[in-house]
Amino acid sequence: MADVLGWRAVFGVLGPSTNTVVQPEFDDMRPAGVTNHYSRIYTPNANAVSNETFMQATSVIGENVLDAVDSVMTCSPDYLVMGMSAITFYDGRKGADDFQRKVERRSSVGVSIGSHATAAALRAYDGIKRIAFLSPYFPAANEQVRLYFEDCGFTVSADYCLQCPTWTDIAQVVPEKLMSVLDSLDSPDVDALVQVGTNLPMAALAAQAEKKYQKPVIAINTATYWHALRANGILETVSGFGSLLREH
Repeated sequence: MADVLGWRAVFGVLGPSTNTVVQPEFDDMRPAGVTNHYSRIYTPNANAVSNETFMQATSVIGENVLDAVDSVMTCSPDYLVMGMSAITFYDGRKGADDFQRKVERRSSVGVSIGSHATAAALRAYDGIKRIAFLSPYFPAANEQVRLYFEDCGFTVSADYCLQCPTWTDIAQVVPEKLMSVLDSLDSPDVDALVQVGTNLPMAALAAQAEKKYQKPVIAINTATYWHALRANGILETVSGFGSLLREH
C-alpha cells in the first residue's frame, strides 16, 4: 500500500542542520503526491576564515552524513535527496561516485546528489559546453567544483566564491548581491550559469536570471530536486523555478 500523502514518492532529504534554504525551496517545488522528510546532518555553525578552516568544516558534515541517513530511513522513504553539495564535488567525478555509493549502500535506496544532478541538468539542454559558476565557498572548494565539472567534460570559463564566514551567513546573501555576481560571470561565450551551495537562496532567483541572460541558469537545489523527480518517473513540470523544471 502507498503512503496516503506521498502516494507518488516519499523523499528523505538530507541537509546540514545549519541550512535554512533547502527545506523551504524543496517544499516549494514539491508536486502533489510527493512528500519531503528532512533529516538534519549535525553541523556546528563553523567560522570559515580560510581555505583550511572551510575544508575542515565541510569534512565534519561528511563525517555525519550516515547518521542522518540512518535517522531518515526510519520513515521508510522511497528515495533520498541530498540537500548538501560541497562534499559531493570533492575529488572530481570519482569522488562523487564514491559518495553516492556510500549513501546508497547504507540506505539501500537511490539518492540524487548535487554534483551529479547539476551535471545531468546541464546535459538536459543541447550544446552546453562552457559554464561559469558561483558558490558561497572558499577558493579551495571552488577548485574541487571546477575539477568535477571538467571531469564531466565541461569547460569552466570563470567562477566566483563568496567566502561566507559562517554556514548561516550563506542564507543571508541578498538577491542583489547574487545578481551582481552573475553579471560578473556572464559573457557571450558562456553557455550556462551555475550556482552551487545549497544554503544560497537561488531557486526562484535563477528563474528571473534566465530572463535577463537568455540562457540556462541552474540553481543546485532546483537541479537536485528535478533529478530526484525524474529518477522516480515523475515527469510533471513545475513553474517558477526556471526552464529546467518547466521544460525538461
